[in-house]
Amino acid sequence: MTPSPSGDVEGHGDTQLWTPCRCVTIIYIVINYSRWLFSPLQRKLVGPFSNGWTQEGEMILRTVKPAARVSEAENLGDPVAPEGPMDYGRKRWVQVTENEDWNFYWMSVQTIRNVFSVETGYRLSDDQIVNHFPNHYELTRKDLMVKNIKRYRKELEKDGSPLAEKDENGKYLYLDFVPVTYMLPADYNLFVEEFRKSPSSTWIMKPCGKAQGKGIFLINKLSQIKKWSRDSKTSTFVSQSTKEAYVISLYISNPLLIGGRKFDLRLYVLVSTYRPLRCYMYKLGFCRFCTVKYTPSTSELDNMFVHLTNVAIQKHGEDYNHIHGGKWTVSNLRLYLESTRGKEVTSKLFDEIHWIIVQSLKAVAPVMNNDKHCFECYGYDIIIDDKLKPWLIEVNASPSLTSSTANDRILKYNLINDTLNIAVPNGEIPDCKWNKSPPKEVLGNYEILYDEELAQGDGADRELRNRPGQPLGPRAGRTRDSGRSVLSTWK
Repeated sequence: MTPSPSGDVEGHGDTQLWTPCRCVTIIYIVINYSRWLFSPLQRKLVGPFSNGWTQEGEMILRTVKPAARVSEAENLGDPVAPEGPMDYGRKRWVQVTENEDWNFYWMSVQTIRNVFSVETGYRLSDDQIVNHFPNHYELTRKDLMVKNIKRYRKELEKDGSPLAEKDENGKYLYLDFVPVTYMLPADYNLFVEEFRKSPSSTWIMKPCGKAQGKGIFLINKLSQIKKWSRDSKTSTFVSQSTKEAYVISLYISNPLLIGGRKFDLRLYVLVSTYRPLRCYMYKLGFCRFCTVKYTPSTSELDNMFVHLTNVAIQKHGEDYNHIHGGKWTVSNLRLYLESTRGKEVTSKLFDEIHWIIVQSLKAVAPVMNNDKHCFECYGYDIIIDDKLKPWLIEVNASPSLTSSTANDRILKYNLINDTLNIAVPNGEIPDCKWNKSPPKEVLGNYEILYDEELAQGDGADRELRNRPGQPLGPRAGRTRDSGRSVLSTWK
């Protein structure tokens, strides 16, 4: 089963991997809902109402008294074109005005800064929850993510953890999952030193605080970076147009290709608490493909349709397909790899991806403000190289929930519902004092990736376990850093 140049699978055409679900006509999702506020109604007091919204923007919901607001709740939706991101009829939530109390606030990252800022003086009550941790940027800002992972590795190394073991070349055996990265302007001299060791290498530059491929470019010469520097002699590197800091990473120039095209994985991970760490993996992630065949040629360094998989970029390409959106489900990717590379190496690959996610969360857990009112759904971007080694590229605090295809609508509709079922089990009034351990029957398409409490219950000094097909180092008899084997928790 080999991809054709068009990206399809030979012998199957579009029907095998790209055909949208036929039931899409009854599923809808709002196009841009990132700043919605929600609250559950008392279930025994309010009957079903329309499951849709058509309005976009910031909205507040809360619990209301019985008879007074039932009719208003029924009028909130549009029964003809239900476009709301979840089933309000089942959850029994109602919108309220800005001046009223609310229980559940689905907010943007900009709003979360205002809510938790010292200047506002706002304090959340026990029946209020929000969808971001106050300092989520420790994981989702590109420079801080790398900084925290580097610190985490150094701390494990200092403690003598076998996880920090290195090979003869000084590379981490088990924590080498982010490309070599430097922060600019701070690490400019270090970058130049590294660049001169491999002058033929390609590097990718990204603004620290932007998303959707904005401001990204590739370089393979120092002269290309110097024009962005205000003063190369003093190593001051700041974008002249935006005054933003950048990260520069060694470009993965040997990506795994399917149909000759580069792709990455978008995986959704829900964290309900950092201390103890409890996270869930969404089973229905997907691959995002470039529309133009990959080439490492230096003449194509400026062609973002070759190098960047972001839908926000690829949708403007001439070859972009609006039916499948250049996407595969993760399950289809797994089937393809099992048929071309074998089941054992494919299982090992996905185990390593899970390992990367858990270790990245452990890296930021000590510095994350583990506010009891918060949960967060992250969008992890992973690239696989041609040796089937996964690399963590970045983590998004507000992964796009815009639907670009029919399948997207279904996936993201279910993603939001499943996320809220875990954050607010049974659609009840939130209580931030609960232990955030929802029953298994509400997980939907989520599965437990790691539960630190369960891991500690099994003993913090369990021996290092072997990954499928690969021993976890020559000193596998030494103790793990802490907790149950990650692999045993997500299987």
